[in-house]
Amino acid sequence: MLDNPIAVPAMAAEPTIMHWTEAGIEQQARWQSQSRPAAPVRVVVGDDRLSADQAYRLVQQGTGILWRGDFQNARQLLSALARRVDRQRQTPQRNSAAVTFRQHRQSRTRLAQLLGLLLVPLESDYSVPLRRAPDVALACTEAYGVADGPSVIALRELTGVIGAHQWRHKGVQIPALGARIYPHYGVFSPIRGEYLTLVSQAPLPPAVCASGGLAFDVGTGTGVLAAILGHRGANRVIATDQDWRAVDCARDNLSLLKLANRVEVVEADLFPAGRASLVVCNPPWIPAAPVSSLDHAVYDPDSNMLRRFLAGLGDHLERDGEGWLVLSDLAEHLELRSRTELLAMIDESGLVVVDRSDTVPTHRKAGDITDPLHAARSAEITSLWRLKVR
Repeated sequence: MLDNPIAVPAMAAEPTIMHWTEAGIEQQARWQSQSRPAAPVRVVVGDDRLSADQAYRLVQQGTGILWRGDFQNARQLLSALARRVDRQRQTPQRNSAAVTFRQHRQSRTRLAQLLGLLLVPLESDYSVPLRRAPDVALACTEAYGVADGPSVIALRELTGVIGAHQWRHKGVQIPALGARIYPHYGVFSPIRGEYLTLVSQAPLPPAVCASGGLAFDVGTGTGVLAAILGHRGANRVIATDQDWRAVDCARDNLSLLKLANRVEVVEADLFPAGRASLVVCNPPWIPAAPVSSLDHAVYDPDSNMLRRFLAGLGDHLERDGEGWLVLSDLAEHLELRSRTELLAMIDESGLVVVDRSDTVPTHRKAGDITDPLHAARSAEITSLWRLKVR
């Protein structure tokens, strides 16, 4: 059932090579991970005879389990481990919203760390050499590119890759476009439709649709906001993102929507060169540290992107142009950033608020009373702030 564990380097030069002993023979493979930079320090080999309690004790010790049993049994074991981690959570106390948020983040991080220790092998063609394993070759190629030899991946991450593949091919229906947007792996999916509705309904500055008119979409992600602007008649849109995955994703979506002749996607940190009559930005909403690549779409340490967008907006707006800041007030309900601080950022950037439109969340978590953050989520309002240079 289990081979004797051996120590492996916590970090190594890229790519990280994972080592373990199996049937008395030393083995190695590339460590495949976007979310966990270092391979586990200790690794054992497990199969269907390994109980969930045994597995839980191992991962609590920081030991990775390389699975050699049935793939579907491994997925059941992953669920069993998650239940055991949940049972170890402390009973919620009456704390401030900020403390509750920090505790929730810590527990989610701990959950990800422990579940990330159940590992499965990948062959040189991304096939999984386990009984009842699905064909994940295309999903892995979309996420990681062409395979470069055998590798080992956390089952939890592989499950995420499979889910991302399904989103990429199923897509997300966007009512404002009457079409679907197809997120790529590592690019945040536009499943929260309320902020899309705000952008689709706000009055466009007339100059944006006139000959020579130009709009910027800063931090475009899937390209959905740029697509909405193009769909509404913006003469020309330049969409930016600093993540190459997002740039590729946005270009693919705009091509499928037949908007590539109107919307250009460029890799850039915030603003492209020049000025526009409209600059739209939907920055991460929560000023806290991200713990995964996908978290960057939600978490923005010290409101860094928000501050930089506001500070640079005036230098990228045409005379009488508008900046549209799409932002949830969830951070305010979590006591991580106050409305006074937000308004001060706007004022210090030489901007004034000319209008604001609000909407309430429609996503599932807003009504989930078992969510530790339910009080904040149920009170959340998403706003489109229309800004001009003072």
